Amino acid sequence: MNCIIIEDEIPAQNLLKNYLSKLPNLKLKGVFNAAIEAHHFLKTNTVNIIFLDINLPDISGLDFIKTVKNPPLIIMTTAYPDYAVNSFELDTIVDYLVKPFGFDRFLKAVNKAEQRLEVDHKTEQNSIFLNVDKTLHKIILEDILYLESDRNYITLVTKTQRLSFLDALKNWTEKLPQDCFVQIHKSYIINSKFVNKITGNELYLESNRLPIGRTYKQELLKRLHVK
Repeated sequence: MNCIIIEDEIPAQNLLKNYLSKLPNLKLKGVFNAAIEAHHFLKTNTVNIIFLDINLPDISGLDFIKTVKNPPLIIMTTAYPDYAVNSFELDTIVDYLVKPFGFDRFLKAVNKAEQRLEVDHKTEQNSIFLNVDKTLHKIILEDILYLESDRNYITLVTKTQRLSFLDALKNWTEKLPQDCFVQIHKSYIINSKFVNKITGNELYLESNRLPIGRTYKQELLKRLHVK
């Protein structure tokens, strides 16, 4: 993970650099005395975490965050614990360190940031954006109930959305998580975790009744662990 320090106090800078040197998975890409210097850096560089002092000479740390488009995760540093309550109003802030802080407290904050990055990465991997009627819709793949093919169109159905667009069903077999999606008919791919019951050659998916093709039934039962 790449990180930077924005801190105008030299002892605090040195402490953070010392702690960071103990963690090989964190790469320090820059140390800045003022927010304006970091602002220019962030325009052309990507970082995962900023260690940010609240009290800075040109603009406060909290005000600086609001100027950054798509800010990385922030670990605040401050000598004033009262600021911490206000700082947590910003979603990008994962923790705050009240000076002076020890390595154990620093490590706890870093662990929080790492966990947040893992969750964000997993969410990003398991989602896509669909362009339907000139609007981008974010779809969490595991929330899809089923996909229906009708000639050259696909209808994607979730509990809250129903989106139709030009595509072929075969193009979705690799996009969808293999552990829960299975084709049940030449025109349907379903999310097996939402199956309520199977009656003959039909299945019930939440409140939807869908046909099961003969050539697909054996694989469906196998995926549902039906003996």
